[in-house]
Amino acid sequence: MTTPQETTALIRGETVASFASYAEAQRAVDYLSDNGFPVENITIVGSDLKQVERVLGRLTKWKAALAGAGSGAWIGALIGLLLSLFADTGTGVVLILLWGVLYGAVFGALWGFIAHLFTFGQRDFSTFGITVATRYEVYCVREQAARAAQMLIQMPSRDAG
Repeated sequence: MTTPQETTALIRGETVASFASYAEAQRAVDYLSDNGFPVENITIVGSDLKQVERVLGRLTKWKAALAGAGSGAWIGALIGLLLSLFADTGTGVVLILLWGVLYGAVFGALWGFIAHLFTFGQRDFSTFGITVATRYEVYCVREQAARAAQMLIQMPSRDAG
């Protein structure tokens, strides 16, 4: 994991442009690259981070068990696949895979059910979360910053394309 002190060491140079989306910052660096600029001197930095968590619905112990069964089935299928390498017949391969899926689903369902019980009702909902930046700055080493800024000023707008 990178510490805040190490993070500032990754940012080299000075800001040459700022954008509202990553796609715009990426387009700018692509423009520089297409025009022969040494892009190894560029860093894209996302800032003003926000944690967005969308609540998908209520999570009951039965939904937790169902989710656990699904995850367990995949793990069981993987273990069954590995064990099936030692099977003598094609039927043996199928049986080992099916038993792996079944045992994995049962174990996963039990695990999901019990794990949800141990939350003691503190988090009875499921979510989807993502961290997003609200600004993206393009940095360039000092020796090349003026050239990069000048090139980006000349970059055609997306509407002109």
